[in-house]
Amino acid sequence: MRSHLLNDTTTERYRASVTEGVERVAARIAAAARPRTTVQADDLSPRVAAVDLDAPLHDTVAALDELEELYLRDAVYFHHPHHLAGGDGPVAIPGVLGEAVLSAVNSSLDTWDRSAGGTLIERRLVDWAAERIGLGPAADGVFTSGGDQSDLQALLLAREEAAADDPRTLRVLTSAGARPGIRKAAKLLGLGPDAVIAVPTDRAGRLQTVALVRELERCAREGLAPMAVVATAGTADFGSVDPLSHIAEVCARHGVWLHVDAAHGCGPLVSRTRRHLLDGIERADSVTVDFHASLFQPAGCAALLVRDAATLRHATDLTEHLDPRRAAQERVPGQAGKSLQGTRRFDALKLWLTLRVMGADAVGDLFDEVCGTAARGFDLIAADPRFDVVAEPQLATLVFRYIPAVICSPADIDRANLYARKALFASGDAVVAGARAGERRYLKLALRNPRTTAADLTAVLDLIAGHAEQYLGESLVRAS
Repeated sequence: MRSHLLNDTTTERYRASVTEGVERVAARIAAAARPRTTVQADDLSPRVAAVDLDAPLHDTVAALDELEELYLRDAVYFHHPHHLAGGDGPVAIPGVLGEAVLSAVNSSLDTWDRSAGGTLIERRLVDWAAERIGLGPAADGVFTSGGDQSDLQALLLAREEAAADDPRTLRVLTSAGARPGIRKAAKLLGLGPDAVIAVPTDRAGRLQTVALVRELERCAREGLAPMAVVATAGTADFGSVDPLSHIAEVCARHGVWLHVDAAHGCGPLVSRTRRHLLDGIERADSVTVDFHASLFQPAGCAALLVRDAATLRHATDLTEHLDPRRAAQERVPGQAGKSLQGTRRFDALKLWLTLRVMGADAVGDLFDEVCGTAARGFDLIAADPRFDVVAEPQLATLVFRYIPAVICSPADIDRANLYARKALFASGDAVVAGARAGERRYLKLALRNPRTTAADLTAVLDLIAGHAEQYLGESLVRAS
């Protein structure tokens, strides 16, 4: 069975197998008329469970045929312009090429002797990203699997820098609209259940600076130790950007570590027209960026950047078995002492090839197209009496809900919007996300695809209204 291992004697098998797989995927993407099929979990589960993993097919084509039935046929295709639930979107072909190369070569980015040029490419990209942010000459960083890992490491550094006498007094202040990864990171770091303080936001989901100051002053009165303020660029529900410059001023006055979670909102870093949306990010002590969330990269492709490279020593303490200090003394380049991971994929290659083939301006232009469509979508929804839209988008997220012409209770309207979202997903015609604004349920269009047009949005809005009207009409019949 050595013939299945990639080496100098099996390159033709490798080429044929990968080509066959690429052809299958290309055919599926080309034929995708909707973002998903109508398949349900109850349909697929028995078929997957029936596969005997101890009885191999011994044939690549047969395995791909089976995969067609179990996965490719019914996969959610983010490339379709009616996939509007965010999270992921279409990926740049150079990034996909990078994925193929890095998987085959299988470098690990922990030490130089396992990656060689890969280490230098990652370090160059870290410098490029830090320069785009404006962190200064002492900046450094490392690629991560995604926003959650970046946030976890950032808060680890902040905790160690705080050097609190009593860890139970440590607090993390972030907006009520922050990504859930912040609370997860606090729990993993052993902070108490009250460690994360949710600071109120305005109607657009932006952290209120006045409320932040009030919470910091309360912490001082109660003998608590704020170890970090987490500002968000691209909030989970609204895609909003907190007032970074004002928050940076507050952190400077109070001597608190500022972390900016730009996992969902790093796109302006390559935009020719929207870079100002991140003004103030250059004053952060650490920044999370998810290139797969905003720069059209295959997941995962993210990074943690820090203003002061010396703060990464707190991760070095966790990787002594890789001897990063000795490598540094011997001037051997390596990333082991900067990451919480050991073996680590060369995910930076995806972004590298994208920048080398397309250029940052071209990527930024695609991002700007998405934001422009979101702006037109806001105008459409605001002018449509069937819907109530919460706020004008800063990036590419629209939060709104269907409002019936007949008088209904708020609970009925909530249920109608929830039904519309589920019915739309079940139909396969489009995928939208859900959100909350106050106590009420809303729908969310989180745009990621430059191919999505205002006409696409109009079509999806009509589908939503139709499903909601159907639900309310059936409810009225049942109630009569």
